[in-house]
Amino acid sequence: MQKSSQKPRRHTPFSTASGLIHAVKDRNVSFLLTVNATTLYHPFPRPWLSPIPPPAASTSPATPRRLLLISVPRTASNLLLKILNIQNQPQFHSSPKGGYFFYPAFSSAAQNGHLAKSPEQWSQEDKQSVKKGFQGCLEALEDESSVAQKNNKAMFAKEHAFWFFNPAALHKMRTGCEDHEFFKELRSDMPEAYGPSSWSPGNETILSDEYMQSWQYAFIIRHPALSWPSMYRAMVKIAKEGYMDEDGIKGSSLTNMTMHWSRMLYDWCLEQPDVSVAPPVVDAHDLIHSPEIVYKLCEQTGLDKSALQFEWGGQNEQKKSDIWASPEPDVDQQQRDMHRRAASIMLSTLEDSKGYRQGQGTREH
Repeated sequence: MQKSSQKPRRHTPFSTASGLIHAVKDRNVSFLLTVNATTLYHPFPRPWLSPIPPPAASTSPATPRRLLLISVPRTASNLLLKILNIQNQPQFHSSPKGGYFFYPAFSSAAQNGHLAKSPEQWSQEDKQSVKKGFQGCLEALEDESSVAQKNNKAMFAKEHAFWFFNPAALHKMRTGCEDHEFFKELRSDMPEAYGPSSWSPGNETILSDEYMQSWQYAFIIRHPALSWPSMYRAMVKIAKEGYMDEDGIKGSSLTNMTMHWSRMLYDWCLEQPDVSVAPPVVDAHDLIHSPEIVYKLCEQTGLDKSALQFEWGGQNEQKKSDIWASPEPDVDQQQRDMHRRAASIMLSTLEDSKGYRQGQGTREH
C-alpha cells in the first residue's frame, strides 16, 4: 500500500532513536557494537502479537502466495519452524533446511573479507565472484520454487535479512556514502518471467522490486538484550571450532547484530501498492511464552494450523544440523563437517529439546 498523508502511521515493533551503543562482554573479551538508530527493537507496549490482524470475513486463499520469513540470528526462528512443522505443511514446499538459500554467498563473501572492503578495494574478479555466488543462490531458490509449483504448492523459505542484501549496502550503512555504480555491479540478474528489473530507493537487496513483489513476507524479531549476547556466545564457540577468527566475529557482529536490514525490508513492504495490511511480525518473546501467536500467523499466511506440532524428537528424527553436512558442489568433507558443527552449536538448545515448553529457549535458538 502506498504511503498516504491521510492515514495515521501504524505502530510497528520498530522505532527510532539515536546514538545507542550496546556493550557485550564475555569473560575477558568485550566489544562495542554501534546500532543503527533507525532500526532499534521497540520493547513497548506489551504484549504484542505483532501487527497480525484478526481473521477477515473471508478465509485464507486456497493457494497461498509463496512465503518468505525474514529473521535475524538468535531470534528463535528455528523454534518457529519446528512448531510450524514446515516440512509437513500440506500447501507449502520447502528445502530440507527450510531456506538458507543465500547463506553460501553471504558466507563466502564474509570469509573472503569482501564485506570489510570499501568499493575501491574490490577488484573486478571480486565483484564477479560475489555476483556469481548470489546468482547461484537465486537459481537454487527458483529451482526449488519450480518443484513447489509442479506439486501445486506454495514455496516457503526462511532467510536471515542481511544474507540477500547487496554488499554495497553495508558500505553505505558504515559510511553514509552510497556508490550507485557499486550497487549496480553486484545486483543479480532476474529471471525473464519477472519482467523488466527495477530497484526502488528502499530496496537495497540484490533482488529487483518485481521479484520481491512475487513473495509475501513475515518477520520474526527478538529483543537485542537477549538475541545479541546469545549470538556472541555462539560465535565464540564456533570460533573455537576454527570456523572464524576474531576478525570474523567482529564482521559477523557488524552484519548480524542489527535490526537495520529487517527494518528496511519491512518498510519496503509497506510501500508496495498491493499491500493492504502490514506483514505479520512475530516477537520471539510471544512465541516462547504465548505460542498461540503461531495460530494467528497461520491465519495471515495460509499455513495450516492442523499441521502444527508442539512435541518432537522421536528416535528416527534427523537433526537439522546433520543436514548441513550433506554433500554440496565444490565443498569438501572437512568443510561440510565444519558447517555441521557450527549448525549444531547454533541449534543446540532446540535439538536437545523434546518439544515446546512455556518459556523454553529464552537464551538460545
